[in-house]
Amino acid sequence: MIIKTKQLELQTKGKKITYFNITKDVEKFVEENNVKTGIVTVQSEQTSCSVFFEEMVHDFDIKGDEYLQVDLNKGLEKIYPNQESDGVYYRYPGPAHLKRASTNELFIADPGIALNGPAHLKATMLGASQTFVIEEGEIKKGRCGDIYFVDFDYCRSRSRKVHMCVIGE
Repeated sequence: MIIKTKQLELQTKGKKITYFNITKDVEKFVEENNVKTGIVTVQSEQTSCSVFFEEMVHDFDIKGDEYLQVDLNKGLEKIYPNQESDGVYYRYPGPAHLKRASTNELFIADPGIALNGPAHLKATMLGASQTFVIEEGEIKKGRCGDIYFVDFDYCRSRSRKVHMCVIGE
């Protein structure tokens, strides 16, 4: 039985929701560990990020964003609109959270970074992880499926972590 873990570090763009197609990274991880039968789990450790499974895309808008991602953003924004100021549409961040954040250098420089309530709610809806079956050394994701990591927090750019764990033989 093999149990291996690996971490990916991804740099978000800031000022926009950032998507990463991590399919090749996950496939390489499974291949490097020579797992023929088992499972691989892919998980975010950040609460404003999600890991999800979706059809591969061939079309991109003028900004370089995949059409399905643009559509997903539009749909989720109808449910959770962007947060422009505190106390208007969302209760988060509340006074206790803001008091705690007030000692953070990044918050002092830009208090707007605390306006990420919708990012947390969107990530909650999609979930932080996905688990895939491995058979004959291949991740069972179909012919057209890809694995994505998304950071819904558009308030600033930063480094994000994705964890992978493969279990099998």
